Amino acid sequence: MHFKTIHPKFKLNGVSFSNDSLKAYALELIKKNNFENAIGLFLQDWLSVAATLTVHTSGSTGTPKPITLQKEQMVNSALATGSFFNLKEGSTALLCLPASYIAGKMMLVRALILGLELDYVDPSSNPLEEINKQYKFSAMVPMQVFNCIDKLHLIDTLIIGGASVSIDLKEKLKGRKTQLFETYGMTETITHIAVKEINAATFKALPNVALSLDKRNCLVIDAPQVSKEIISTNDVVELVSKGEFKWLGRFDNIINSGGIKLNPEQIETKLSDFITVPFFITSLPDSLLENKLVLLIEGEQTIEDLIFSLKSSTAFTSYEIPKEVYYIPEFTRTESGKIQRAKTLELLKK
Repeated sequence: MHFKTIHPKFKLNGVSFSNDSLKAYALELIKKNNFENAIGLFLQDWLSVAATLTVHTSGSTGTPKPITLQKEQMVNSALATGSFFNLKEGSTALLCLPASYIAGKMMLVRALILGLELDYVDPSSNPLEEINKQYKFSAMVPMQVFNCIDKLHLIDTLIIGGASVSIDLKEKLKGRKTQLFETYGMTETITHIAVKEINAATFKALPNVALSLDKRNCLVIDAPQVSKEIISTNDVVELVSKGEFKWLGRFDNIINSGGIKLNPEQIETKLSDFITVPFFITSLPDSLLENKLVLLIEGEQTIEDLIFSLKSSTAFTSYEIPKEVYYIPEFTRTESGKIQRAKTLELLKK
């Protein structure tokens, strides 16, 4: 399938399009002053004669940066996802992520290439609020999943990305009839290159993806169908096989506190048993330890004696107990819902 070809079964909000009519529709969307503008801009880019397009990283770990992607590689990604999740022409799908980022763009590409009947809604924190239709496939970030739990039965297969899924949310998702998958990927890999069922321990790579480790025990990805370059990540993983791994955390988040290296994500997994609202572990400068472990919780102070409870638990070493707990009314997030740790930490200094 070539990127210049629109699948004859493709529909957007129930309407079939030719190449020319979709270009005209894209121009109408671009005029709108809401989320549809980004859909229109992407469709216009996709339907152009250019073999590449420019996308931006999410900015969750720094300033968003532009990346040039080959459209044919995006087609390959769409075909791989379609094969893995058995998406056929005429399958219904829901776009509820912003088309300004790669995850939203790829929902549109999958529909165009695979012949899906794609509907789109405002990528709000509760996208299923007004939905009463059954869909074969969709993608969400964890915050959306949390807010849509009572209506998830409307989605047959749901992929969840953009951030890790908390233990609390996993517990709430148990017993749901929806097939739920966490995804692993990034803009550079054109969304996910590995998936795992929601309560599985390890991610499994999609076909034609080879995995290895660098000297830091960070994941290295060789996926020639979606990237000409071998991608070195900052994700610390345990490699189970060349196609399977357990994600442990971000190398650039590791905290050296008094000479002890601490992995925030692993501590956060344990903390999920004690905290049900959004939170994360980070550090602040300390004269004795150089960096002291601190816990940031979103919202008003509602948890009494949290530190005492953690010290009483056998789950934590003494090094993993936060030295301070801070409550912040609202975390700073990217447009796609990822918590921006560094920018949120800056709020403490204001």
